[in-house]
This record gives sequence, C-alpha cells and structure tokens, in this order.
Amino acid sequence: MSSATTSRTRFDVRYRTIDLVTITTLAVAFGVIFWGWGKLYEPISAWAVFSYPPTTALLGGVWLTAGVVGGLIIRRPGAAFATEFLAAAVSTFIVGGTQWGFSVFASGFWQGLGAELIVLLFLYTRFGVVVAALAGAASGAFESFYEWHAYIPDYSFGDKLAHLGFFMLSGALVAGVGGYALVRALARAGVLDAFPAGREQVTEV
Repeated sequence: MSSATTSRTRFDVRYRTIDLVTITTLAVAFGVIFWGWGKLYEPISAWAVFSYPPTTALLGGVWLTAGVVGGLIIRRPGAAFATEFLAAAVSTFIVGGTQWGFSVFASGFWQGLGAELIVLLFLYTRFGVVVAALAGAASGAFESFYEWHAYIPDYSFGDKLAHLGFFMLSGALVAGVGGYALVRALARAGVLDAFPAGREQVTEV
C-alpha cells in the first residue's frame, strides 16, 4: 500500500540487540553534536538577527533531533525518549560539559518526552514527515515550557509565548523535517537495512 513506508504491520514492543546498540550509537553521535552546538550557541545567539531574545529559540532545533531520529529508526515504545535523553547525558559528560551543567538532564527528559508522546499518539505505526515534524514541534514545546521556569522566568507572558512558537517552529523544521531527511539519506545509503526505515520505500504521511 502507499503508506507502507510509514507504518508497521503490527505493534511490536520487543527490543532486539541491534535496536539497543543503535540507540546507544545515535545517543553518542548526537551527544557530541549537542555539545558542539552548545559551544557555538552563545556567539551565534549574539548576532543582531537574534536581538529579540525569544528568537534564540530558533537555534534549539538541533538539540531536539536525536529523539525524532531515534523514534523514526527504532519504531518501538521508548526509543525516541531514550535516544534524546541519553544524547543529552552524553553531552553533559564530554570533557568540559556544557554551560548549562546538569540541567541538561532535565532538558533531555522533556525533549524526549515530547517526541515520544507524538509517536505514541500514532501508536508507533506512522513514521512519515508529518509525524516527524509534529514530534519535533512537541519536543520544542516541552523544552520551552521547561525553560519558562528554568531559564527565562523573567520574560513577559507574551515573550514566553513567542519563545514557545519559535521553539516549536525550529523543532518542526530542524528536528522534524531535517531528522526525517537524515533518516531517508541513511536508508538510501543502506545503513538502515536491518530496520523498516531501511527496507521500506519512504513516503510522506
């Protein structure tokens, strides 16, 4: 059927060894990316284009990508959450860590939860670009709500809403559409042959 590439024929909660290894591998790779992006965040956020503080949330999509990619590849309950949370943990323990310290664990929790809830909403049977974008947006929303209290408590309510919107937009485009494109590229390269994402012809929801 036309949606074969975005759905599973049955709901499967069993993890294979390769699923666990892949989650770990993705977490390490994205953890390094998260750490590197954290080092670039402050100089980039100082650019004039980000003079309205809530717009810095547009830079947040990079940190939301692990959960989306993990969910799209593994396609089992908890995969999106685990990949995002473990990636955040890895970024914390790399030499020098991040400027946000152990609060990154909380960010990883909320980001991963947002992505996981979207995949759950579709009962782990739909994995197209629309679902990916929704997962990225939800991940951004959860992180923004967390930051309302952790990082930007002094923002006006209007600025907090703007921060939420920018974070969701970045999540949908960078983590969602970007993560979906990454999975497609990996599938075409033959890296994901052990997974449905690699065996199916990928189409949009």
